[in-house]
Amino acid sequence: MRKLKLQVQMSIDGFIAGLNGEMDWMVWNWDDELKHYVSELTANVDCIVLGRKLAEGFIPHWAANPEEEGADKINSTVKVVFTKTLDKSDPLVAGWEKTVLATGNLSEELTNLKNNEGNDIIAYGGGTFVSSLIKEGLIDEFHFFINPVAIGSGMTIFKDLKSRQDLKLVKSRSFECGIVVLNYELKKE
Repeated sequence: MRKLKLQVQMSIDGFIAGLNGEMDWMVWNWDDELKHYVSELTANVDCIVLGRKLAEGFIPHWAANPEEEGADKINSTVKVVFTKTLDKSDPLVAGWEKTVLATGNLSEELTNLKNNEGNDIIAYGGGTFVSSLIKEGLIDEFHFFINPVAIGSGMTIFKDLKSRQDLKLVKSRSFECGIVVLNYELKKE
């Protein structure tokens, strides 16, 4: 079975964005070691899953900026966008030619995707989508990129939990740019 990995930037107090979606507090001047960590994290990934809101900016951004580090990997990887509002993916829009839509039940669609042949899958936000993945217990590996800032309030990815989820720390690593990556796995019963 394929693993679903989550890579997400967070403030030290657990928020992925400000109350109005602000992300100006995130560290983007990543050092070479952190870039290498991300390369290793995504090396065995052949599918990216996204919520519709993030996908509408994420996919065109990477298609329009192929010179950015990591763009080759993102642009060449199949993307599955989970949506209740889109009814088709437009292959004529830059970046959307390698995109398919998933419009059914989140848990069923993701379980089917995980059971398909292939390598690992990585999830990137948005908040509502990631919250749903966590709530359903679908994420196998968490990679929290903790930024050296507290923002006081904002969007959290744990707000919809109905029951406790126990995690096991696999590794932690600090980077020169100030980010600490905490890598957890969901404890299996």
